Amino acid sequence: MAEIAFLDGGLGQEIQNRARADPHPLWSVKVMYDEPELVSAVHRDFIAAGARVITANTYTASPPRLRRDGDVSQIAEIHNTALQLVHNAIVEAGDDALQIAGCLPPLVGSYVAEVSMDYEESLADYRQLVSLQAPHVDVFLIETMSNITEAKAALSAVKETAVPGYVGLTITDNGTNTLRSGETLEQAIEQLLPLGPAGLMINCSMPEAVSAAMGQLKGLSIPFGGYANGFTSIDALRPGGTVASLNARSDLSPDAYADFACSWIDKGARIIGGCCEVGPAHIAHLAKRLQQDGHHLTGLSV
Repeated sequence: MAEIAFLDGGLGQEIQNRARADPHPLWSVKVMYDEPELVSAVHRDFIAAGARVITANTYTASPPRLRRDGDVSQIAEIHNTALQLVHNAIVEAGDDALQIAGCLPPLVGSYVAEVSMDYEESLADYRQLVSLQAPHVDVFLIETMSNITEAKAALSAVKETAVPGYVGLTITDNGTNTLRSGETLEQAIEQLLPLGPAGLMINCSMPEAVSAAMGQLKGLSIPFGGYANGFTSIDALRPGGTVASLNARSDLSPDAYADFACSWIDKGARIIGGCCEVGPAHIAHLAKRLQQDGHHLTGLSV
C-alpha cells in the first residue's frame, strides 16, 4: 500500500458556508475579519477529519483582488492573521507532523484565464505573497491555475525560496484535458516540469474531469494527484463576483467522492484532498476509506 499526502478540503467554501453574512468578493478573507472563530473551527475540523496538510486562509488576499474589492494596504495584516489562525489550530491539535500550506491563488480571478496579468506583473505580485508566507509555511500550494503563464510566475517566485511548491491546475470540465485558458494539459506539463515543481495536481475541477486527466499525469517523474470541487458548474463566476452564483452538486456524497479519489490512487496519484464543496465530512470519510485500504496518510515531501 502507498503513502498518500493527504490535504484538507475546500477551506474557503466551508468557511463561507458557515458564515452569517452573504458572500463577498473577498470570500473567506472577509469572513475571517467578521468571524475569525469560524476559520479556526474549520481548520480544527479538517485536522480532526484526518488531513495532514492544512492550508492558510489567504486565497483571495492577492494584491489585485484587494485593490479591487478591499484595501491592499491591509495585505500584510490579512496574511499574518490567516497564518496565525492556522498555526494556532495546529498547536492546539498537538501534532508536530501536521504541515501548514501557503496558498498562492489566481491573482485576479478564478477560472477566467483571460483576465490574468502578464508574466512580469504576475511574478512581482507572487513575490510579495511568497515573502509574506514563506517564513511561516512548510509548503506552497499554487492553486487553481487556469493558464500556463500564471502558473510559471507563481512557481518561479516560490523557487526563489527553500520552500517546495506544488502546482494545482484547473481544467475544463468536459474531459478534454485542457486548462481553462484552452492550453492543453500536455503543454502545461512540458513547460512547468523544467521549473522544478515538487508535485503536480489537478484541482478545483469536477471529479470526472480529474479522473480523465489522471492518465496523462501517470507517467510523471514527480508526485501527482488531485483535489476536485463539488460545484455543478463554475461558468457563472466572474472576477469580482461571489460564490452565491454557484451551486453545489447533490450527488457528491462523501462516499461518492471517496470512490473518485480511490480511483485516482489506483492510477498512481499520491496527493489527495478536496476543493470547494468538499468539506470535513468528505475528508473524514475518505481518510477512513484510505486507511482501511492500508494506505498511510502523511504530509507533502519537503
